[in-house]
Amino acid sequence: MNEQVKPQPFDAERVRADFPILNQEVNGHPLVYLDNAATTQKPRAVIQALVDYYEHDNSNVHRGAHALADRATQKFEAARVKVAEFINAPEARQVIWTRGTTEGINLVASSWGRSNLKAGDRVLVSAMEHHSNIVPWQMVAAEKGATVEAIPVDADGVLDLAALQGMLDERVKMVACGHVSNALGTVNPVEQVIRLAHGVGALTLIDGAQAVSHWPVDMQALDCDFYVFSAHKLFGPTGLGALYGKVALLEAMPPYQGGGEMIESVSFAGTTYNQLPYKFEAGTPDIAGVIAFGAAIDYLNQLDRAGAAAHEKALLAYADHVVVTDEQDLARTVMEITGGQGANVVYDPVGGPFLAAIMEAAAPEARIIEYGILAPDDAQFAALFPLLKRLNVKPHSTMKTQNTLIAPKPPKKS
Repeated sequence: MNEQVKPQPFDAERVRADFPILNQEVNGHPLVYLDNAATTQKPRAVIQALVDYYEHDNSNVHRGAHALADRATQKFEAARVKVAEFINAPEARQVIWTRGTTEGINLVASSWGRSNLKAGDRVLVSAMEHHSNIVPWQMVAAEKGATVEAIPVDADGVLDLAALQGMLDERVKMVACGHVSNALGTVNPVEQVIRLAHGVGALTLIDGAQAVSHWPVDMQALDCDFYVFSAHKLFGPTGLGALYGKVALLEAMPPYQGGGEMIESVSFAGTTYNQLPYKFEAGTPDIAGVIAFGAAIDYLNQLDRAGAAAHEKALLAYADHVVVTDEQDLARTVMEITGGQGANVVYDPVGGPFLAAIMEAAAPEARIIEYGILAPDDAQFAALFPLLKRLNVKPHSTMKTQNTLIAPKPPKKS
């Protein structure tokens, strides 16, 4: 019996050396990459898995009767087993390959939604969701006469569980929620969300794109109905992801697309669909990407994840100052810290009334990056204030709410 290799103690420099792209300079400085919420860089092991496939095993899977096809199929299905074990799915056939989190959500909304939603039904999504977990539900709801409603988020970016509980009734058929917010980093209490939803007979879909790379996720412990994530947020290739679903639900759902692997037999008289997981994997899959995804799982499994988390926590301690806005005046405190100059760059995912304090705390000609509009109330500030300070306000969110980003009040007459 093979013993599992114990991860080496976490060493940031050793891990950095695993990523070839980091061995370069940008603007005269060693590259420091912090945009992992958008996509992760790829370790050498993942890149090599892609190269090895194309140099040694390139073939289609499940259909060739030759050595290359056998090797490619074995590695392709081995990757599925690795992903299933990584998320503690009961069976590997519950892992469906997709093009990413977005397609996983679209698959469920289209296949399950069209088969189960009807007029008057309700779908609840959190107000902090990525639009990929909003638009697919809006599309199927419009078709079926259902409604999509937002679960409120408070000014601190925390999901309002009391509000969710008040919204739940027998008309709610699906609750879709991100495990971790891509904008805020908020870790949602998905265990409680799932329990509350199941209490009224609703299903749950959890967007795990921002969660799976940070700590172990356990499908059997969570008891969610669907869980979706992307390979590229997990050191794997772009254009690939996985959908987990409970067997009974997946078996009852019709195929999402037709042709290729999803067919068991076909004639003009009728078609028989393949068994799980292939029923949802039409066409030729991204074989190289899947195999490289398996290599990414291997890479992550050999890391000291507890040590990495401790290192991350230590990095947070480098913050020179922490302002507790419930207890301290933000603008005054920032001005004291900066000797009256203000902050040169401000990142704000909340907006709302807090935006006025942020503008006061900003230095002249500062950059204010508004990534989201999570606050339920409008921003209120003098219209000329950002102009007088020559502030560069950049809205980066593609989300729109019923509130406006800036609702200025007119300046007082002198």
